[in-house]
Amino acid sequence: MTGGKSTISVKPVWFITGCSTGFGRELAKHVLELGYRAVVTARNPDDVKDLADKGEVLILKLDVTDQGQIDSAIKAAEDKFGCIDVLVNNAGIGYFGAVEESEEDQVRRMFEINFFGLSRMIHAVLPGMRKLRRGFIINFSSIGGLCSFPSVGYYNATKFAVEGLSEALWQEVEPLGIRVMLVEPSGFRTDWAGRSANESNRQISDYASSAGAWRCQIRAMSGKQAGDPVRAVHAVVTAFRSPNPPHRLLLGNDAFEAAMKKLEELRKDFSTWEEASRGADFPEEQ
Repeated sequence: MTGGKSTISVKPVWFITGCSTGFGRELAKHVLELGYRAVVTARNPDDVKDLADKGEVLILKLDVTDQGQIDSAIKAAEDKFGCIDVLVNNAGIGYFGAVEESEEDQVRRMFEINFFGLSRMIHAVLPGMRKLRRGFIINFSSIGGLCSFPSVGYYNATKFAVEGLSEALWQEVEPLGIRVMLVEPSGFRTDWAGRSANESNRQISDYASSAGAWRCQIRAMSGKQAGDPVRAVHAVVTAFRSPNPPHRLLLGNDAFEAAMKKLEELRKDFSTWEEASRGADFPEEQ
């Protein structure tokens, strides 16, 4: 990689989406505590007005599904600070429902926020980062972007999409001095399961013991999850400041254990079916 994080200002400008609660709010507070500059965004700016006196901060209204608001926010950030060094795509929502139960309008809304909103933000900041040949893009995914779970199949699908896009993106932009990192948390004490995740109005009894049980379990754990959002955002910033930041940063014991289990399952299937897999090519010419 040429250029990259090492050329970013000692007081980098962080642009963070979804700062009303959870990871976004805690990350905004932490980077301001470190003396960094921050663009703190929320659909309702009143939710974050208490951060206005925490340092060099610009508070903006931003709905990532609204291209006009995105364009205005990027311009305001660049007018005030000159550039955006770090984009954090944190805004997102959840949705509970077995695949068959899920309502298309709700699924499309979730994709608009979790995937297309993130994509729009990337498109908006890349021209400035390419011009300067530096930048850092942090995309909040989930352990659900690596491993699927019952009742959140379509949420998983949005995060799998974020993972696929991010993998391609870092191959395209790292030669230009721009880093990309996926953040993959497990359960944390944010509002995700309580406030920001709707559920299907249709529930099918056949799925009560799978999707239904999992939904109830996640809802019941809201506010009691093992993950600490404050420690999580400290880990994100530590990774950002590392000389060799990871492409993927797992957060939480459950995330680490689930990822390791998924690796083993993949290795087992691939190895067991290696002969069939390799046999699908045309025979090599002798």
